[in-house]
Amino acid sequence: MKKAFTLAEVLITLGIIGVVAAMTLPALVNQTKGKELETALKKAYSILQQSLQQMQYDTGLIPNNANFGSKQGGTAAGTGGGTFIDYFRPYFLSHGNCKTRGCIKQSYTDEEGNTILETKKYKNYTNTANISTNLLDDGQMILSDGMLVLIENYQSNILITIDVNGIGKKPNRWGHDLFTFQIEESSGKLLPMGANNTQYTYNATYCSSSSTNSYNGIGCTYKALTEKDYFKNLPK
Repeated sequence: MKKAFTLAEVLITLGIIGVVAAMTLPALVNQTKGKELETALKKAYSILQQSLQQMQYDTGLIPNNANFGSKQGGTAAGTGGGTFIDYFRPYFLSHGNCKTRGCIKQSYTDEEGNTILETKKYKNYTNTANISTNLLDDGQMILSDGMLVLIENYQSNILITIDVNGIGKKPNRWGHDLFTFQIEESSGKLLPMGANNTQYTYNATYCSSSSTNSYNGIGCTYKALTEKDYFKNLPK
């Protein structure tokens, strides 16, 4: 006589499987999302570096604030004016030209002539404050793969911030999918923010799981590129 499972035994087994799945699936999903963001960040870093190197080769000038700063202070390519974004944009297959700040503050027009409205706000690393857009508003563009590039001619430096998973996808938080780099003024080298010789290196304020500072997360780029488990430990 063959033995068979009773209905109660089947239900108990299914219940156990359900409990185990409920406990493990969120971790697996978060791990997958983290890996996707890590891969996108490394891709963005490589793209930005290559574009800057090509720009320097073509112009014969270090791609810094002194040579490609604001119209008031820059000497872009010897013209006595111009902005960094104007010279940087041609090195990308751009999908949307947001001009100075259209991508995150107002409507913009894509290459097909469609008007797209974007009203979302970015948050800091701990999701406790809105990011001020004053470090993101000296030029914006959407790349062909959806990444959003945001330029700032900041004091004596140029900052490049990139939304690595696209303009319309969450979490839209500094240090999660939004990462900032700084162009080293003397060499034109692209430095991940938080590295030595960058503007925001104080982790207790600018890359902290407890800080509520509106700039918290801006200094996380270096850690995101160098720490093995960075994306596994993002704050909720």
